[in-house]
Amino acid sequence: MSVFPGHYAEDEEKFVAGLEDAQDAYTIEAVPNRVIVRCFGKLGPLLSRLFASGIEARGVERMPENQRESKNAWNNILMWWSVNTVFDIIPIGVLAQSTFTLSFGNAVATILCFGTLGAIATAFVATLGPITGLRTMVITRFSSGYLGCTIYSVLNILTQFGFATTTVILGGQTLSNINPGTLPSVVGIIIIGVCSLIPCVVGYNMVHVYERYAWIITLISMLFLWGLGGKAGYDINAQKPLEDTGHALSADILSFGGIVFGLFTGWAPVAADFNCRLPADTPPMRVFLLTFFGLFIPICFVGILGAALMTITDPAYVAAFRGGSTGGLVAQVLSPLGHFGQFILVLLALSLIANNIPNTYSAGLSMQALGRPFAIIPRFFWVLLTFVVYTAAGIAGHEHFITILSNFLRILSDWTAFFIVIVAEEHFIFRRKNGPLGGYNLDDYDTPSKLPVGVAGILAGCFGVAGAVIGMSQAGPLGEMVGAEIGFELAAAFSAVTYFPLRALEIRLTGR
Repeated sequence: MSVFPGHYAEDEEKFVAGLEDAQDAYTIEAVPNRVIVRCFGKLGPLLSRLFASGIEARGVERMPENQRESKNAWNNILMWWSVNTVFDIIPIGVLAQSTFTLSFGNAVATILCFGTLGAIATAFVATLGPITGLRTMVITRFSSGYLGCTIYSVLNILTQFGFATTTVILGGQTLSNINPGTLPSVVGIIIIGVCSLIPCVVGYNMVHVYERYAWIITLISMLFLWGLGGKAGYDINAQKPLEDTGHALSADILSFGGIVFGLFTGWAPVAADFNCRLPADTPPMRVFLLTFFGLFIPICFVGILGAALMTITDPAYVAAFRGGSTGGLVAQVLSPLGHFGQFILVLLALSLIANNIPNTYSAGLSMQALGRPFAIIPRFFWVLLTFVVYTAAGIAGHEHFITILSNFLRILSDWTAFFIVIVAEEHFIFRRKNGPLGGYNLDDYDTPSKLPVGVAGILAGCFGVAGAVIGMSQAGPLGEMVGAEIGFELAAAFSAVTYFPLRALEIRLTGR
């Protein structure tokens, strides 16, 4: 008996004869068990046993309404709490002083203000999951066409690789600082990577089970950090003498704000991946609010903690951070607790698993979204490839964590800004009930001839890239004039202004 839905059984011969001709039956989830055996030869029986044992077979195909379930509804907040109440948010707050010389007050204000913007944008994208039943990258086909989806998928793959690389580096640093000289950071990187891999191979349900509870222990550990940092002595005015003034201060705030915005919106390209199985009638406002607070509360809480730890002026704490080792700084904060402090440090390092799971899981989905030849390959294979790539990158770059983190988040905020703007304009203007297209024809999600041509979305994205380049603080003419990184602001503005007329023209000429 097949372990897969049988609604594509009639396409078996078509699937076997030529995968490119099977318009719908191109993912493992959609293919009968006997076809898998025939198509994958000796690997067929192994794949069948894996899927029968509970490994998620579903990839990027749409989740039909009659297969939806509401059991993970509260994970719209609990999952994001687990993902973001983690150790690798602390370095973001650290960057405020170490890179941008901001005082504690300005760092907090920047995190709250730019964090609000980023959380709103990401929470909007999350509402599209239950509405469409599609993964985030596939949703872009309704604004930027099949080719545009492929481009966004490439960008998202690189994004998730970047997030995962910085995460495993920090995890490796932290584990190596628990008992210096006993565990190399490279081994720590591999440990975090392997632990992140296991739930992602199993799939959607395992991811939700883990993320539903992971935040509890991590939150307790963070409270220990707050308390021990206070005992060591926060001095919120410590950075005042180092802070820039006037125009330079504004530039620092804008540049750091771009990094904070990118931290939030970095989840936008995966936001619908984890709720697309919710019923289609799930209230969008509920999804929006749960996602918003699931992002805003933990990121601000932990990011501000990072900024606070940098206000400790004790020479031992300053020395612990030399070389940009956030793990070393946190180890010093916990040192008064002795072996119990080392235990908390282990928990904090392992908290990174919760943060790295969405990166690993969604990178695999984005690889499938590149096109049908990629989608036919089982999802867990791409997850394994993702693990290999970011683990290798982490090992290669583990001595340059702060530089990698800062540069990566600056670039990240730029492309996610125009991606969100284009998807939002399509949804609110062209796909509204009384709009030009009257909503989404979701059955067309994998039929290129019925999807938008994509010229408008791709061109608007190119204008967004141009805005980002112009807004670079060192290379862009406007960014250099302002003296700050304003790439994401200009990327969003350029794409917003150009997408509307281009898309309206595209619909008029093509009707789709």
